[in-house]
Amino acid sequence: MAEESVKTVTTVEPDLDFIKKLRESGGDTLKKCMQCANCSVACPLAPDSKPFPRKEMIWAQWGMKDKLIANPDIWLCHQCNDCSLYCPRGAKPGDVLAAIRNMAIQENAFPKFLGNIVAEKKYLPLLFAVPAVLLLLILGAIGHLKIPAGEVVYSKLLPIFYVDSVFLPTALLMAFFAYKGIMRFWKALVEAEAKSGTKRYLMPPLPSFIKMYVLPVVSDILTHVRFQKCGSNKDRFTAHLGVFYGFVGLFITTNIVMIGHYLFHMDTPFSIIGPVKILGNFSAIILFIGMTLIIRNRLAGADDPGASGSSYFDWSLIWVIYAVTITGILSEMLRLAGIAVLAYPMYFAHLLCVFCLFIYLPYSKLAHLLYRTTAMVYAKYTGRE
Repeated sequence: MAEESVKTVTTVEPDLDFIKKLRESGGDTLKKCMQCANCSVACPLAPDSKPFPRKEMIWAQWGMKDKLIANPDIWLCHQCNDCSLYCPRGAKPGDVLAAIRNMAIQENAFPKFLGNIVAEKKYLPLLFAVPAVLLLLILGAIGHLKIPAGEVVYSKLLPIFYVDSVFLPTALLMAFFAYKGIMRFWKALVEAEAKSGTKRYLMPPLPSFIKMYVLPVVSDILTHVRFQKCGSNKDRFTAHLGVFYGFVGLFITTNIVMIGHYLFHMDTPFSIIGPVKILGNFSAIILFIGMTLIIRNRLAGADDPGASGSSYFDWSLIWVIYAVTITGILSEMLRLAGIAVLAYPMYFAHLLCVFCLFIYLPYSKLAHLLYRTTAMVYAKYTGRE
């Protein structure tokens, strides 16, 4: 008697709310996908084994939320949109994966309600109002609500001590929240791997883990080597590289100023022709150019079938970074020109934008830097690449 074959039945329970929200978040072309697999063939970054984004399009159509949220491949995608360019149905897999990533940030957010608030357009005024009121309360408490007389020196309006006493503790709290979100994401990756029946991976000692998996990923990020593989949108490499190194330069500049102020009691502002100021100004220009290229590319490609989507989640971060850059440049120019009536309000606007950019980092699209790095490390750790 012949043996009967054993069939494995997988029950799929579609999350209809997830599908609806996904389509509202930029994945509105999802249902056009006919599973031809052109997207996976066209993608220069997809691994040979179980390439993306075809399987992600299937899971998204079926509403398999848990499978998508705990999927490192959605982060290995760098949205060059080669897949969207070669899609015969205009399903725009690149935009769908971008929407999934945005929703993954909300799902992993800690606490989750902050992720939901940052993602909703209706809460945007509140996000700016909270730090604005806080800064005004500090100015009122120290009696600095009026524009100071004499030479324009921003510390006369708001001394560095008061800026740091608010920003640093809040930034540390947000760093803790970001850590919790990333750990939640890592746990989901490990559990999803276990459910799939894949073998468990032994975690090496931390120094070995960093050397074998973290440092190679950091090298990839510093060189933006993956962006260089994009075929349909080469400008993204230049734009993102400018933004990345603009931020790096400004971060270094800020820390040098802080160390000089607190440890060596150096007066601010620093000399305009000094190396620290030159580094800061050069970094600001690079950041401005990078952001301008990003905005130009998005606007110019709005009707291109291979162009990146433009959801609120995307644009909100773009305009906040642009505002940080422009208000920072104008603050220095107005200070040098001695136009106090404009310089101090511009400086206040700059502080407000910087506060919003970094305090809401774990919940905005800027969190891509954290989640994509984590996913790349996990992929290297598990041999996914």
